[in-house]
Amino acid sequence: MVTNEISLELCNVFHTGQVEPGTCLQKLMGSVKTGVILKDVSLEVHGGEVLAILGSKGSGKRALLDVIARREQGPTRGQILLNGVPMSLRLFQQSCAYVSHKCDVLPGLTAEQSLHYAASLTIGSRVSRYMKSSRVKQVLADLALTQVANRTRGQLTASEYRRLAIGLQMVRDPVVLLLDEPTWDLDPLNTYLVVSILSNHARKYGRCVVLTMEKPRSDVFPFLDRVAYLCLGDMVYTGPTRFMLDYFRGIGFPCPELENPLMYYLCLSTVDRRSRDRFIESNHQIAALVDKFKLEGTPFRKSASSGAVLGLGDGGVGLGGTLTLSPVSVSVSGAGSGVGASKVPLSAFGRPSAPRVALALFMRCLASTFNLQAGSIWRLASRLLLLPLYFCVLWLFYHDKRAFQHTFVTSSGLIFNTLAGTYFIAIINTIFTFPAHRNRYYQEAQEGLYTGPLFLLSYFLFSLPFSVLSVVAASRVGFEVSGLTDPWDWLKLGCIIWGCYTLGEQQTVALLVVIKHSFTAAVASTTLCALGLVLSSGVLRSIRGLSEWLLYMTYASQTRYAAAYLHRQLFSHPHFSGLARDPLANCSLAPGTIQTQESLSAASASFGCRYADGWAFLAERFGRENAEDSATLTAFLELDFNMGVTFAFAFGLTVVNCLLYLVPLPAFIKAKFRE
Repeated sequence: MVTNEISLELCNVFHTGQVEPGTCLQKLMGSVKTGVILKDVSLEVHGGEVLAILGSKGSGKRALLDVIARREQGPTRGQILLNGVPMSLRLFQQSCAYVSHKCDVLPGLTAEQSLHYAASLTIGSRVSRYMKSSRVKQVLADLALTQVANRTRGQLTASEYRRLAIGLQMVRDPVVLLLDEPTWDLDPLNTYLVVSILSNHARKYGRCVVLTMEKPRSDVFPFLDRVAYLCLGDMVYTGPTRFMLDYFRGIGFPCPELENPLMYYLCLSTVDRRSRDRFIESNHQIAALVDKFKLEGTPFRKSASSGAVLGLGDGGVGLGGTLTLSPVSVSVSGAGSGVGASKVPLSAFGRPSAPRVALALFMRCLASTFNLQAGSIWRLASRLLLLPLYFCVLWLFYHDKRAFQHTFVTSSGLIFNTLAGTYFIAIINTIFTFPAHRNRYYQEAQEGLYTGPLFLLSYFLFSLPFSVLSVVAASRVGFEVSGLTDPWDWLKLGCIIWGCYTLGEQQTVALLVVIKHSFTAAVASTTLCALGLVLSSGVLRSIRGLSEWLLYMTYASQTRYAAAYLHRQLFSHPHFSGLARDPLANCSLAPGTIQTQESLSAASASFGCRYADGWAFLAERFGRENAEDSATLTAFLELDFNMGVTFAFAFGLTVVNCLLYLVPLPAFIKAKFRE
C-alpha cells in the first residue's frame, strides 16, 4: 500500500447559493432567492482514506462537492487546500475528478472502448499507448468489469453502469476522486461492492476518495475511514469513523446496540418535520450538536484515521514521501515504478494536445457508429438510407407521366416536397444521433477536456461523409424524377439538397445547445423550417402576395434561395417548359409534338392555360409589382447567386454554432444536462 501523501483540507468554508426554485426569467435576471448553504465547514481527508459526507436531502452534500470542485454557483469564502496549495478550477481539473450523480456514456461503445477513449482524452502523450492500455485493463479489473468489458451501455446492469461511470474518471488516476451518490438506487449487495471497490482504490493507490450518501448501510461502515455529518449546511461531526462512537458517547448520545451507527447519527442530525413540536425540538438539538462540535471537535477533525499515520502518543503525522501539487504541474520525489502502484499519478503527465483530442473524439464517434449493435446499425441506416428512401417515394409519385400528369402545380409541388423532406430528415437524423454526444460534451467540458468548437469540428467531420453519401444517392433519384438530362444538373441538384440538409442539421444542433429534450428541439426546428417553406418557397403562396414586412423576413431564410434555384432550374428547362398545362383542364400535348414557343402559346390559348410558359409561372410566383420587368426577375432567380447564398446559410450557421458553444451559458441551463 502506498503511504499517505495526499491531503485535502477545507477551512471555514461558507457558501451562498440558490435555496428555492425559480422561473426561467428569474434565473436569467439573477433574482432567485439565495441563502447560506454551507456554514463554517472544516474537514480533512488524506491519501488512502474514504470520506463519506452524510446528510438528508437538502443538507448541502452536493453543494459541498461543487465547492471542492470549483463548480459552485454563488460566492464562497474560506480555504480549500490540496497539499497546502489553494484549490483552483485548473488545479482541480488537472489533478482531481468528479463523478456526478448522472453520467451519460455514448451508446454503441463497449465498456472497454469507453474507458479507452476516456484515457485518450485525459492522459497526456508522454504516457505510451501500452501504458494507457494497461491502465484501462487495470481499471476494468479494479471495478470488477473485466467479464463485461465487451458489453455496450444497454447490456450493463445498473451496478455495472455505475462502476463504468466511476471508471471513466478513475482511468486518468486522479489524486482526489469526488463521487455524488455513487450507490443511489443500488441493492445492498451492489452498494457493498461499490463502496468496497472505492475503499480498495484509495488504499491501493494512496488516493483521496470523497463520496456522498443519503442512506448509509451498516455493512459499509468498515470501508469508511472518515465521515462528515451535514445538516442544513452545518457540520455536526467530521473525523475518523472509529472515533465517531466515542465522540457521540462522550457528549451524551451513545449508539444503541444492534443499531446501524451511521444511520442512527444521521437521523440524529436530521430535522424532524413530522410535527411543529418535533421540528422545533430537533432544530434545537441539532444547533446544540453543531455548537458542541465547534467547541470540542477540532481534535477529531485534525486526527488521521490510520494508527500507522496517527501518532497517538506524540500527535505526529509521518509521511513516507513528498508530493507537491501546483496549479501548473506536479512534481514527485520518492516515486515508485509501475502503472498500478505508482506514487506518480497519471494525471501528473498533463493532458493530450488539441489535435490528439480531436482525433480521439472523431474515432470515438466512428466506434460508436460501427459497433454492429442494434442501435448503432439503426443510426447508421438512418444516416445513409432515410433520405434516399424518401426520394424513392417521390419517384413513385412523380415518375409516371401517364399515371400522374405533370403540371406547373405538380412540378412546383415536387420542389416543395424535395425541400421539406430534406429539412425534416436532417432534423430526424440529428435528434437521433447528436444528443448523446451533446450530453457527453457537457460533462467532459466541465472537466476542461476540450472546448465546444473542437467538439463540433470533430462531430461535423464525422457526420460529413454520411450526409454526402446520402445526398448523392438521393439527388440521383431526384434527378430522374425531375426529368433533367444534363449531368451537371445532377451535381447542382445535389449541392442544393446538401446545403438544405446541412442547414437542417446545424439548426437542430443550435437548438440542442439549450434544449435538453430531443423531441422539443425537433418540434422547434421543424416549426422554423415550416415557416420558411410557407413564406419563402413560393409554392404554398407566391412571393408576390406577401406584405412588405413578410417579404423582408424571407431574405433571412435559406428556403427562399434554394426554392428560387430549383424553380429556375426546372421551369427554364425545355422539357418542363413544354408542360404548360391548365391544372383544371388537365390538358396535354399530343405525343411527338414539337414544343416551340409558338406552339406552347397556341396550346395555352386553345385550352385556356394561365401560363404561356415556365417563365410566366415564375413571374407570378416570385415577381413583385414590377413583375413584367424581366431583368428584375432574372436577377432574383439568378442560379449562381442563389446557390452561393444557400451554401452561405449552411456555412454561416456552422460558424454560429461554434460561437454558441463558446459562449458561457447560464449555470441553470448547464445544470439541467447534469441532472
